[in-house]
Amino acid sequence: MGRRQVVNGWLGKAAWRASRVRGVTRGDSSGSGASGSTRDSSAMGASSHPDPAPTASRTAPLANDATQATAAPLPPKHGLCSGFKVLKEFIREDIQVVSTYDPAARGTLDIVLNYPGLHAVWAYRIAHALWRRDMRLPARLISSLARRSTGVDIHPGAELGRRLFIDHANGVVIGETTVMGTDCVLFHQVTLGGVSTTKGKRHPTLGNRVMVGAGAKVLGPIQIGDDARIGANAVVVKDVPPGSSAIGVPASSKPGCKKMSSAELVIDPTLFI
Repeated sequence: MGRRQVVNGWLGKAAWRASRVRGVTRGDSSGSGASGSTRDSSAMGASSHPDPAPTASRTAPLANDATQATAAPLPPKHGLCSGFKVLKEFIREDIQVVSTYDPAARGTLDIVLNYPGLHAVWAYRIAHALWRRDMRLPARLISSLARRSTGVDIHPGAELGRRLFIDHANGVVIGETTVMGTDCVLFHQVTLGGVSTTKGKRHPTLGNRVMVGAGAKVLGPIQIGDDARIGANAVVVKDVPPGSSAIGVPASSKPGCKKMSSAELVIDPTLFI
């Protein structure tokens, strides 16, 4: 039994060595064949049997590109941080504009807690961001909740500028295609509405530093110029030139005076006529 085990051991080692020799021989022959075919193909200008190594090197960048394409829609970390910085800046500006135009404000905490117009503007900012990302249903839900809690109905599709101040904030309606510049002031019961049921531009466009008095109705796809003022309970259905005031039903536009241009934005323009 001992001799048989020794013989079997020798036979096993011999078989292992033979398998190694065959493997090396096959590897050399395949390498020489590949190099020969490569030389032949390079001489012909095309290869019908490409080298597997370059194929692997080409597929690696494709996999990286696919990974990058999949990860591209996700916002990077610094982009998210910059978004929070912009939101923080908007919040600070909104608080500052309330303290500037409302002498009844009693500090930052009072403004943040007790001004429904400010809450409506903040809710609009969130709803508008969702609307622009085609998240229409969540945007409408947020605007509906804001309308119930503040009495201000702002469609999330409206384009409103920075530092918007809605004083008293009750019964204000802003339509879907409304466009508004920066530093505008709206009082209670203001309607920026449409006069058509067809799709497209249906609501007014307000410039910068526009004041719309209490109960005013600005209707249709009209233009309200920069620094214009709409008197209380006016019904505006025509364009208002920049720096003018619109008063009456229907409203008629009159050029502003020097006293009006130097006065505070929230003063009723009827005082200067």
